[in-house]
Formats: sequence, C-alpha cells, structure tokens
Amino acid sequence: MPAFFMEYIEIHISDLDASKKELVFAFLPEFGFCQFEEQENDVKAYATRDEAKLDELKQWFKHQSLSFQESTIKETNWNSAWESNFQPVEIPKQVYIRADFHPSKPGYEHEIIITPKMSFGTGHHATTKMMMSAMLELDFKHKKVLDFGTGTGILSILAEKLGAVEILAIDNDQWSFENAIENISLNEMYNIKVECKNHLKELPSFDIILANINKNILIEHAEQLQSILNKKGTIVISGLLSVDYDEIARVYQKYFGPIVKHYSENGWIALSFKL
Repeated sequence: MPAFFMEYIEIHISDLDASKKELVFAFLPEFGFCQFEEQENDVKAYATRDEAKLDELKQWFKHQSLSFQESTIKETNWNSAWESNFQPVEIPKQVYIRADFHPSKPGYEHEIIITPKMSFGTGHHATTKMMMSAMLELDFKHKKVLDFGTGTGILSILAEKLGAVEILAIDNDQWSFENAIENISLNEMYNIKVECKNHLKELPSFDIILANINKNILIEHAEQLQSILNKKGTIVISGLLSVDYDEIARVYQKYFGPIVKHYSENGWIALSFKL
C-alpha cells in the first residue's frame, strides 16, 4: 500500500464528436486532468480532487454546452477496475506489455510488466505506443536518459531494456512516483533512479530525453529541456493532439531545430528532434 492516501476524481464525458473530444483533451490538463481513458465517443479523465478547480471546470463545461458525470475514485476501487479490464498490449515482435496476472508470451524481444494503478502509461494509449515506437528506432546503448513525466515508469523500463546505462525518471505525482518504483522493481531494472519533483533544476545532461506529458508543460519547460540535452542528443515528445502541432512545432523547432520524425495515431501525435 502507498504510504499516503489521496482521493481522486473521475469525470465521464459522453457522446462526444471528434471536434468536442479534441477540445476536451486540449483543455482538461489546465484543470489538473492529465490521465485519460478514451473510448470511441466517451472520455474518462482523472485528477486529484481539488474543489476550486472542479468548480472552474464545471463553468467551462457549461460555457461549451457540455456536461460530465463525476465520481470519487479510491485506490482499491481503481485497482479492481483496471484489473478487470486490463488487456496485454503488443508492438508486434518487439514489445509485449502485460500485468503480472497475465502469462508471459514468447516471440517478443522485450516484455514489460506493468501494475498501473492511478498512473498514466500502460501502453494502451496512442501517445505511449508512439513514444515506444520512436524509442525502438533509437540507439540507447550506453546512453543517459531522462524520462520526464514517467507515470508508470514504462518508458524508463524500455529504455533500460534497450541498453541505457543511466536513467532518471521524474514525476510530480506521488502516486506515479511510488508506482514507477514498484514497476521498476517488478521488471528487475537496476539503472533507473526515480524522483518525485516538478522541476528540472540542477539536473545533469542527457543523451536522450523522453517527455510524454501535455502541451502546456512541454512548452513551459522547452528551454530547460534544451539546456540539459547533450549536443547531438535526441528528444521525443508526446501527450499532444493533432491540433497542438503548429504551436508545439513552432516552440520546439526554436530550441531543437527541424522535426526528425512525426508520428500520428487516433488524433494524437509524437515528435522527435535531434540537436
């Protein structure tokens, strides 16, 4: 059990068309919602309960002629919910992501066991899949890696499996911090250090930076990320909607130069840059 108790809120937004769904994904992070479960026309979003932000969110939804159902999520409820629905994720012949209650499956170069709890990053979401696909195209051997917004620790775990020798995984969410440590131990990884922090101050330099967060945080920290990326280093970013492309590309090209590769899936994007 975690050494703390935190109450989370789940909001369920139904019957969204494509444009409204993009709007919801674009603005929910401003109200503290950075963890999502996406279905065809529905979105569930999760955040630490904050009554002031919740009141602001209700006003915003009213202005957009939208509504949502609200419920409280506690750890035991969350665990039972994801355990009943969690299915393994496959990147064919390369990565197999499963929970510890699923059997292993031969035929994959890398297997990752994830117990996600309230943390983002099980491999199911398009952004995580794109980040992992981008990672599989990079050379991690003997590299130093920063995983900014680690969530479950899934990207850090893959980085070590791909040969990284030193990985710093950071997240500002206590639940994610403890969950990442749990998953790293479960996968018997030894080159990953996890820290709970919301800034990039006094960090060393890195050869590869992985940042699967959201547009606002990525823009806010772009200059700092550039300052800690080694020359000829690579940064891969996601947590971005297709509608974010112009704004994020303008900011990141200023600091990192031309886009090396553009990934796209289900209205989400990931971008890779190289200094």
